[in-house]
Parts: sequence; C-alpha cells; structure tokens
Amino acid sequence: MNYPKTFISAGKEYADIEHFVPAPFFRKKFTAEKTESAEIIIGAAGFYRLFLNGKDITKGFLAPYISNPDDIVYYDRYDVSSLINEGENIISVLLGNGLQNNPGGAIWNFDAAPWRGAPRFALRLDMTDSDGNIAAIESDESFKVCDSPILFDDYRCGEYYDARLEIPNLHTADFDDSDLKNAVKTSAPRGEKRLCTADPVRIYGELKPVSVTRCENGWLYDFGENNTGICRLSVNAKAGQKIILRYGEWLKDGSLSLDNIRFPKQNDVQKDFVQKSEYICKDGKQTHTPSFIYNGFRYVLAEGITEEQATEDLLTYLKMSSLSECAGEFTCSDEVINKIQEAAVRSDISNFNYFPTDCPQREKNGWTADASLSAEQMLLNLYPEKCYKEWMRSIYKALSDKGQLPGIVPTAGWGYEWGNGPAWDNVIINLPYFTYIYRGDKEILEELSVPLMRYLNYLFSRLGEDGIMKIGLGDWCPPGVGESNFKTPLAVTDTILTYDIAVKSAFVYEVLGQEPQRQFALALAERVKVAFREKLLNKETGEIKGGTQTGQAMAIYYGMLTDEEKPKALKLLIKYIADEDGHFYTGVLGGRVIYRVLAENGYIDLAYNMIVRPDYPSYGNWVKRGATTLWESFQPEDGRVLSLNHHFWGDISAWFYTYLAGIKINPTGRDVTNVDIAPLFPEKLNSVSTHYDTPNGRIFVVWERTDENSVVLKITAAEKLHGKILLPAGFAFEDGTHKTELKSGEYKLNCVDRLANIKVN
Repeated sequence: MNYPKTFISAGKEYADIEHFVPAPFFRKKFTAEKTESAEIIIGAAGFYRLFLNGKDITKGFLAPYISNPDDIVYYDRYDVSSLINEGENIISVLLGNGLQNNPGGAIWNFDAAPWRGAPRFALRLDMTDSDGNIAAIESDESFKVCDSPILFDDYRCGEYYDARLEIPNLHTADFDDSDLKNAVKTSAPRGEKRLCTADPVRIYGELKPVSVTRCENGWLYDFGENNTGICRLSVNAKAGQKIILRYGEWLKDGSLSLDNIRFPKQNDVQKDFVQKSEYICKDGKQTHTPSFIYNGFRYVLAEGITEEQATEDLLTYLKMSSLSECAGEFTCSDEVINKIQEAAVRSDISNFNYFPTDCPQREKNGWTADASLSAEQMLLNLYPEKCYKEWMRSIYKALSDKGQLPGIVPTAGWGYEWGNGPAWDNVIINLPYFTYIYRGDKEILEELSVPLMRYLNYLFSRLGEDGIMKIGLGDWCPPGVGESNFKTPLAVTDTILTYDIAVKSAFVYEVLGQEPQRQFALALAERVKVAFREKLLNKETGEIKGGTQTGQAMAIYYGMLTDEEKPKALKLLIKYIADEDGHFYTGVLGGRVIYRVLAENGYIDLAYNMIVRPDYPSYGNWVKRGATTLWESFQPEDGRVLSLNHHFWGDISAWFYTYLAGIKINPTGRDVTNVDIAPLFPEKLNSVSTHYDTPNGRIFVVWERTDENSVVLKITAAEKLHGKILLPAGFAFEDGTHKTELKSGEYKLNCVDRLANIKVN
C-alpha cells in the first residue's frame, strides 16, 4: 500500500468545550492531463469529509474510523477515475475532531489522551494516463486552509454551526484562495497504518416526527422510537437566529430530561454540552446536516424557533449505523415477543457505528462485555463480521504488556484498573469464536491465535492460590438496584467464565492445529473447574455458593456439573425462580443463560412466561411501558432511569431463533453447512415464522398449531445445508419418530404426550 507520507493540520490549536476552535477546511487546486485511472488514499487522526470538484465522495459519516491513533491510524481508498477533469480540479477536505480531540470523553480520560491534539490528515492522489505514467499529489504545506462554519464539534457532545460564515464557491477550482493561509506539516499518528475494512457509517432511513408539542423551553419533537442518528434542519429564517437542539430519550413530567445521560462527575458546563447542537441561521431558506456527530434519541427539544417554524418539516431524523441489512427475521403470534425482537434489533443497529457500543447517547464506548454478551444475537440478526474483525485488531492492540485488557476499546488508558475482568475480557474469544461458528471464517481465528495466548497467560497469573478467579466486574445490573449491587459472588461468575474462555480457546487452537496452545488452554480449564467444584459447589445439594439464579444457571449452562449433579442444581434454580414469584432475578451474565437453561431442560413454558409477563421485572414489562429499544436495567416504574438503549440484554433475540424457531447453526462447531432444526412449542404460542441467511443459503422455518394436539412445521432449506429435524419430548412425526434428516417440506407433528417434559433430544 502506497500510503501518503505527510500529515497536515491547520495549526497546533485544538478545541475544548470552553474554548472553541473551528473545524478546518483544506483545499488544493491542481491541473490534470487526460487520465485513465485515479485513486485517492486518505488517512486521518480525527474525522474527515472528502470532496473532489465539489462532490462529496466520503464513504460515510465519521470517516475513517474511531480508534486510538497511537494503536492504529486508519486510511480509506477511493477510485476517482471518473471524477478527474482534464484541466483544473479542486480537492478539498473538512476535518472534525473525532477521537483525536475528544473533550466530551473526559469521564473516561479521553480529554487527557496522550495523542490529543488538532485533527490532521494525510492524502495522496495518484493519476495514471494511457501510457501508464503516474502523476501524484500529496498533502503538504501547499494546501490552503481556512475556518469552516463549524465552530465546535465533539461526537460525544454536539456541533455548533454558524451559517453566516459559509464562503460561497469555496469548493470550486475558480475560487481565489490566494488570501488563505497555508496548511502546516505536523507529526504523524504513532499507530500502525491500516486500510479500513469495517462497514462505513451510513444513513439507512428517515423519520418524521409523530408529534410536535409546545413546551416551556421550546418545541418538543417526538419521533416515536429510539434510534441513533442526527437531525436534518430545514428552516426559513433571518440571519442571526440561533436554534438550539437538545437530544434525549426520556420525558419526565412531559418534558425532555437529560438526567439519565449526564454524569454526576460532570460540571455544569460539561452537562450542558451533552447531546446539544447549535445552529445560527443565515438569511432565507436553508438546510443543514451535521458532519461529525451522532446522537441517541427519540425526542428533540428545539429552542429558539418561532411557532411558524415549528412544523413537522423542521426536523428530519436521519438514522445512522454501520449495520442495517438483516441476516435474519423472527416473527410469531405473540405481539409482545415481536416487540421485544424489534427492540433488540433496533438496539443492535443503533449501537453499531463501526463497532458495538454500550449506548449511543451517554457513553458511545466500546464496552467489551456488552459486545461479548450480544455476539450470537447480532450474528443472527445482522452482518457484523467485517466490523468485528476490524475492531478485534484494536482489542489486540489494547492488550497491556502483561496481557491485560481494558473494559472499553478504544481507550486512552482508562479501564485497566476497573471495568474489566473475565466477564468483560471474554470478548477476546467470544467475537472470533461465534463469528467462526456462524460464518465459518477461519481468518478471524488465525488473527486471534497470538494475542489470545498472551491473554491466557495473564489469566493464569491472576488465579488465586486456590485456583479461583475473582478480579473484575460481576453480574452487572440486576433488577431494581444499582448496576454493581449484584448478589452472585464474583468468584462464581469469574471462575465459570474463565473456564468458558479456556474451553473455547482450546477449540480455537484445535481448529488451527496448534496442539501445544490447545493443551495450555485445557490445563487452565481443568484447574479452574476443579477449584470451582471444590470451593463453590455443594455436591450434595447442587447449590452454587451464594444461592442465586445466576450461579445455578451459569453452572448448568457452562458445564461445571456432572450429570448426577445437574438435576439437583436445576431443581434449586426453579426454586429460586419461584421465590421471586416466577420472575427472573439476575444481572446480565445470568440473564444471558437462564432462559437457555430452562428451554434445554424441559421448562420452556416457564421461560416463556417469565419473558412475556407484563409485571416488573420482565421484558414484557418494558414493552408494556412503551420501550422501543432494550433498556440498560430492569427498574420499577418509580425507579432510577438509566440508558434506554442498551443491547447487552439482547441475547433474548438469539433465544427466539434458537429455541422457538429451533434454528441451531453449526451445532458441532465443525461444519457451518450443518443446521439442525429443533423447535420448542410453548403452550401459549400459536405460530412462528423465521428465516436466517447462512453463508451457504437461507433456512426458513414456519410452524403453526392447527389444534391443541397438532402442529404443522414447514422448512425450506438451501441445497447446501444439511442436518436433522429434532422434536421435543411429547411430540412426534406422523410415523411416530422424533428425528429425521433435514429436508425442505411440510411436516405434521402430533402431540403424543401433553404432560411430557419439553426437552431437546
């Protein structure tokens, strides 16, 4: 790759929230002969927009990527063969701060990042004529630069724009730029140069407001659903009118509240900048779309507009994400389940700008546990694999010298001393592992091999003398309490998940044919399993230390028990659910597995009822209260309001695919063309319709009750797929069998024993 060598900037000065520095605009005029082909390579520390002869050719928003530039500096490549004019041309670049200068990230020390400085870019344009001669233009001090109308931008805060400062024809070659200052050569970012392969951030849909309401401070725009994006402003105004837009997701007493997305540590100035943009109008009709920000919101409070301007056409919601194309679709006869599924997918999409974030409105951080918990359901619903592979490279770079991972990636150094541990760190194995299982991508495992061994060595070094692990965060966000007030002992969750990391690592090294590494991982797995069974398991009663739903469910799901111990542990899990009046009481770690354990062990009706019941705490209660995305925590109606757009409870969507539709992709881990169909039939559910697009074609599953004793199952499987159709206990095919080879067709199923446990054979 012929990367450009010289980075340029407008100068050394950079913005803070109390000291604005306008986003710089760079331009370079050049003359071209007739070209056969032309290519631009551009890299940036910060965000950029790229224009050629006035045409915006940027791949999407927030280009090139969001990364720690001390680890990786990203570049994009553009084929511009059809855009070069014979004669005069103009190439121009608008720079935003991005992570290069992120004072809005002060809570996580991004304001003190060692790389912090003015945004900068490097660019190379190669033009090839018919004889193969190459003419090149590189970024240097000959580029002209001026202030843009963007007075301030911070993607965790907002954008301030003064339309009166727009310079007509600035993008054109005939604009006289002789009075503009020259760009300055600056230091290059220290990170590894990489061409960005992640899916770009793009606009995938628009929303008009469902209501516009007068309120004390302005006009409240309600767009009907929570998403991520920006607003396009269209207004007829006089010069100097200032319009302030505040973005949020929660109404308190009918008014927009930002309390749930502010932090107590922030001072009053910092709090005022949270998801706030300002626009100063020029004369006449005008339209403006921000360049370098995104917000998570359902509501917008528009201040400074007149009643005449407060129409539904003033603001248009532009929904943004790197992912919008669906890999699967699940619907059923229960509208509560359908709404939960819609909320899960919406949370996935709106929390994916290049990589999975925890929430789009408050933190915008790549929290490792959130991504790990959601790995399966994102792969079932969307196509995150390209983005996963790119983000994993940042995760590997974030490993400390001793193999420790931070809780957020990218980071400026925050998250190594708090916010991590095995339950968070297991992103290092879960994203590559599940990507391999669902997509058959071996390359992602090959890139994992070396950094994974560094991390396994770190885990070995952190075991207690008794072989127990307890070093990080635990069963986060149980219902009704603060995030970290979990009941399950940290030793239980950390030790179980250390075992799971080690087992999956052994599988990875087996796939790669790396036997010494596999044996190392197996030794770690054996050591922690023996310790768990000695210190944290009552073998007589099946109780896991702490006596919680999470401990029981995780021990069963992750294979910590013998076949003889498992029924006793399961019996206690059912008791603990009954003690909560049939509700779940887990944090996110237990929440990912509890419904899986119930479904796999004959309690599909209990699991189903726990999910859809309308009273707190449940997913059904979220739906009853109007949720359009998944929330961060299950709280009573008068409880604390946290983020209302989190995806880390979203494994429930994978549960719908895997158990209600019964689609089990690559169940042995050895063959991505292997798909088993093993649906379960909750008593209160009448039908399911689901498809999933595997790398080898679509699998389509529909089932419907025809009466209380009969179900019709329809399957359409792509030719390359093979597997089995497995029926739960109590159901049989017309010939009395419970198993058959996977083939497209219609199958009549009979309920032969309505009292039988509904178990997967």
